[in-house]
Amino acid sequence: MWTIRDAGAGESATAIAIWQRAVAATHDFLSPEDFAEIEEMVRGFLPEVPLTLAVDADGTVAGFMVLSEGHLDALFIDPAAHGQGAGRALVAHALAQFPRLVTDVNEQNAGAAAFYERLGFTITGRSERDDQGRPYPLLHLVHEAGASPAATAEMQGG
Repeated sequence: MWTIRDAGAGESATAIAIWQRAVAATHDFLSPEDFAEIEEMVRGFLPEVPLTLAVDADGTVAGFMVLSEGHLDALFIDPAAHGQGAGRALVAHALAQFPRLVTDVNEQNAGAAAFYERLGFTITGRSERDDQGRPYPLLHLVHEAGASPAATAEMQGG
């Protein structure tokens, strides 16, 4: 159902728009000032990094990830596509490249934390603050090769 592909020239603008909608829908704990500051960072960051996209049959980009050497730096899905498998497809693609995958998730983003748990990620630690020192705790997660069969089936849409 999902095509996973590298972003082409100019598609970072699509990713930024998805980031805005996804964060607005899932990060209600952010202050407006922090949202604006983070958005400015994202606008500078996303055009500079390789993006991997989840694209539906109509060619609509539903989400993206940033992956670097076994670390899932970012995974954002358009709220209109939540629950339709785009995130699972992106994570499965990442795991095919890096059987041991690590990521961080905002503790206050309960939906994302539950998503990663369903896919077989386990918590390895916690930080009181995010990477920029803001008061948004992070959960540190890992997915090891050979995760539970249920999690593998979940990622493959089973």
